[in-house]
Amino acid sequence: MSDAAQPTAAEVRAAADAVKTALDRHLEAVERRTGDDDPAVYDAFNALAAAAEVYDELLYDRYDEVTPFEIPGAEDSLPPYEGPGEPHALSVLIRRDYAVAEPARLIAQAQRLADLDPDAQDSASVAVAGAGVHAALGVLFGEYEADEIASRHKEFGLEEGDSTLWVSAAHELPEPGEWLGAPFDEADPALVVCRFDVSAVFDEEDEPDTDRGDRS
Repeated sequence: MSDAAQPTAAEVRAAADAVKTALDRHLEAVERRTGDDDPAVYDAFNALAAAAEVYDELLYDRYDEVTPFEIPGAEDSLPPYEGPGEPHALSVLIRRDYAVAEPARLIAQAQRLADLDPDAQDSASVAVAGAGVHAALGVLFGEYEADEIASRHKEFGLEEGDSTLWVSAAHELPEPGEWLGAPFDEADPALVVCRFDVSAVFDEEDEPDTDRGDRS
């Protein structure tokens, strides 16, 4: 960045003062909170995150320096929780992505399962190898639970992609069969009690930035 485009020392100082103000307001909101999902605390958190981000950018642009902390941005957080205070039922929503890295291994594993199945017809066993990946996936996911496939994915010729797990609260269990036609259509982020994400992008973010230094 050229000297002409750099922020002034006064602008950096003003951004620092804004962080201090945002810190005070966040503490005040926390002290006055009315519950775990108090919107005032949520808003104060986001305001603090925004002020800290501005200060961090200006500090680097002016002085080539970074802060020793990083506050998650609003886009990285869930909305305020709006579910029951004492959930009596839970929905666990899971998505795991895989690439078929070794089709031959996948088909071979499925073929082995079909061959060992005493109830399988000869034609079904032949169909696994003949129909390819589509049939092999049906055999594997029909035989193993999703958690076992996750722990043994390399054995099945699969490569992990992103995954996420949402634990969502409810007042009571839905009626049997109620959501089977569209199991994920009613997922509401405001009812999520906790969420766990796994992605290679997080590993990339943790790597030191040679241009700006380690901000973690």
